[in-house]
Amino acid sequence: MKVDAGVYAASIDGAGAAAVQAERDGFDGWASYETQIDPFLGCTVAAERTEQIDLVTAIAVAFARNPMTVALAANDVQALSGGRFTLGLGSQIKPHITRRYSMPWSKPAARMREFILAVRAIWECWETGGRLEFEGEFYTHNLMAPFFDPGPNPHGNPKILLAAVGPLMTETAGEVADGIILHGFTTERYLREKTLPRLEAGAAKAGRTLEGFEISAPSFIVARDSDEELAAGTEMVRSQIAFYGSTPAYRPVLELHGWGEVGDRLHALTQEGRWDAMAAVIDDEVLNTFAIIGTPEAAFDEIARRYGDIATRLTLSVPEERDEDRWRGLFEGLRGL
Repeated sequence: MKVDAGVYAASIDGAGAAAVQAERDGFDGWASYETQIDPFLGCTVAAERTEQIDLVTAIAVAFARNPMTVALAANDVQALSGGRFTLGLGSQIKPHITRRYSMPWSKPAARMREFILAVRAIWECWETGGRLEFEGEFYTHNLMAPFFDPGPNPHGNPKILLAAVGPLMTETAGEVADGIILHGFTTERYLREKTLPRLEAGAAKAGRTLEGFEISAPSFIVARDSDEELAAGTEMVRSQIAFYGSTPAYRPVLELHGWGEVGDRLHALTQEGRWDAMAAVIDDEVLNTFAIIGTPEAAFDEIARRYGDIATRLTLSVPEERDEDRWRGLFEGLRGL
């Protein structure tokens, strides 16, 4: 299991600094999130400033873009980083695509499947010099003049990871992606009972198994020593769980545990604009089912118990003031799983 740094950056320069620090801290990878910066630009600056650490967009919103723009941006970062880049894609939800990005929304799993296949077709065109002939329901790419063809990437094409929660998108990941980024709003039970069977079904469609398939584990993790830090981290995670639990698309996770009414209450609070009241809906049972909270040693033991036989990657944050030898030892423990 590789360990990736989970740090949101509010600026491009901050992203570069965070990646440099993650490399110094001994992380295997660093993710650029699409929140307040463009994730491709974040990875570009990180590629310039680092030498070894893996870089991933986690995630870039696919439906805010098109396959050609994504194929080109990913190809550029892969070349600049010397082959250290992974393209992490996600769909976002309909209100953000239609109202924030003013882009079309329909059949998200089918559209994402076609999006990834189109990106791969574009890369294949550049790699082989053959004709670009991709015809789909949502995307058509059949023009590639030599002037716009960057040629084969000297470091090969990046891996593609797909963020997924629901059954159709999960099956899509198993069929056409190189791995899955599990949403933080995932439980161990949901992963084992719902996600893995869907991944296997998707892989079977493509005539393959999950051998070599990347699985990035859920990341609601608070690993701290002091009571103050644990309390602050717990309340932050409680609020995050409440925010995601209010989204109808994530309701199946709650329903599996018999907590459908929790989703109803949270969604109602968002409709009323009572965002500050949402965290109180998440009781300790719900909190500790989604999150891992405790001292670093206890948290890492629980990570290993829940996901050690499944996940290939894990994203977490570390305290600014820490014993570096201690944390490096904990990282090595996960890498040995």
